[in-house]
Amino acid sequence: MSEKKYVIGLDYGTLSGRTVVVDATTGEIAAQAVKEYPHAVMDQSLPCGVSLDVDWALQHPKDYLDVLEETIPEVLRQTGISPDSVIGLSIDFTASTILPIGKDGTPLCMLPEFESRPHAYVKLWKHHAAQPEADEINALLTKRGEIDLPRYGGKISSELMLPKVLQILREDPEIYQQAHQILEAGDWLTLILTGSRRRSASMAGYKGMWLEREGYPGRDFLKALDPRLETYVEDKLSSDICPVGSRIGVLNETWAKKLGLMPGTAVGASIIDSHAGLPGCGIAKPGQMMLIIGTSSVQAALSETPYSGEGICGAVKGGIMPGYYALESGLAGVGDIFGWFVDHCVPASYHQQAKEAGCGMHQYLTRLAGKLVPGESGLLALDWWSGNKTPFVSVDLSGLILGCTLATRPEEIYRALIEATGFGTRLIMEAFEHAGPVDEIRACGGIVEKNPLLMQIFADITNREIKVAASEQTAALGAAMYAAVAAGPENGGYASIFEAAEAMSSMKEESFRPIPENAAVYESLYQEYCRLKDYFGAENPVMKNLKQIRQKTRNS
Repeated sequence: MSEKKYVIGLDYGTLSGRTVVVDATTGEIAAQAVKEYPHAVMDQSLPCGVSLDVDWALQHPKDYLDVLEETIPEVLRQTGISPDSVIGLSIDFTASTILPIGKDGTPLCMLPEFESRPHAYVKLWKHHAAQPEADEINALLTKRGEIDLPRYGGKISSELMLPKVLQILREDPEIYQQAHQILEAGDWLTLILTGSRRRSASMAGYKGMWLEREGYPGRDFLKALDPRLETYVEDKLSSDICPVGSRIGVLNETWAKKLGLMPGTAVGASIIDSHAGLPGCGIAKPGQMMLIIGTSSVQAALSETPYSGEGICGAVKGGIMPGYYALESGLAGVGDIFGWFVDHCVPASYHQQAKEAGCGMHQYLTRLAGKLVPGESGLLALDWWSGNKTPFVSVDLSGLILGCTLATRPEEIYRALIEATGFGTRLIMEAFEHAGPVDEIRACGGIVEKNPLLMQIFADITNREIKVAASEQTAALGAAMYAAVAAGPENGGYASIFEAAEAMSSMKEESFRPIPENAAVYESLYQEYCRLKDYFGAENPVMKNLKQIRQKTRNS
């Protein structure tokens, strides 16, 4: 055997999967490979042509297998690493992304008799068609006086597992009946790789409402929701929960041969994709907040005490790092808001100017927006283009720009949209501070690397220093760290995720520090943002009414 040991991290995102092979000693990424999902996000129709309703977002599990079978052999080929030097692999995955499977582990959608049935497919995390079921669950919890219990955090989102399962049961009960299990996609992959039916505490706790001492919600609650759900936990789930950072099993011979790895290679429990970014950013103690910025954003922080509020789940101890509660929330839209504006709202003259300047439109608008000072445009926006997670937990809320005049320019709107996502980030940070202060922000993600103006605006709005992770692949790197822990020190790995994070993560030397005069202006704008947020929030029906009118019009 070679002396140097490596681990593999697989990062499953919304549109693609990425594999990295990492030096277990230094954290250096030796190679990486990306596979885009051939089916992408199915939100209009199934591959067979069956149409989907509004707010559906499905995926095909074959795409996930393609990532395994193509990217792992590719990184091994790139590096020439011997299979016996790879000591472990681990997966991070979007969540709650669920699928029904048969007794042998085959997804129901991959069986000919169910390929035309939408509920047989993977329901992606952003599948919001289960909002009526989420509303029903919230109403029942409110009636029972349980809505504020830590398990529920003040409001259930349509992104969670139970609303999606209830939608399957209500709209296609045969699929529910035929499903031997309904499980997170990350847990399905560890099942096929190892044969272990254990489930990750990360997925179960944050998306399945499982708590270490109490388990899943009780039979009485499930029966009150729908009598057919009374034995849902026993029938469709598994109560054998594997702590994050633990070995869920070892690679079986079938998949070892397919991937070019050794049978018996350690496989770690899967973890939510964004959560893997905490160790990837070197976060190992309270007072530090992780900020991942891409098409959407995720914020997370460790706490010595539990906290749950509307839009924030922080009742799971050890859900990300052992011994700590981890608070998690985020913005449903960031980069995709900017993309919407560029794609639909920028005049042709600006596209011509960007072309003459030799840059893309995002870069051109950022350059122009950077010449503005805070408050100069007189604009204020709400960052709800994809709904709101915190504090209203509602996909019925929508975006808003206030203060436009006939003199308003595209770069002013572009900056206002950036500022809105900064205000939304501060709102979540302040909610986290109910459980303890946030002294430092550590950031990662595609936009972090590409847009220093956005990062400076975020630092000014939050009035916090923002440090940037050295690796551009913090989630995949974090998954690799969990793989090193699953392997254990006896095989060249680590005894804890804290040891792995200390050895394998690093931060860039430069950081973004708040500019006092900018922070002062943003303090005033943030107060107006909060007033606007409260006015158009849960109690104001305007945005919800507009959505209902739109749906009625489309269905007529």
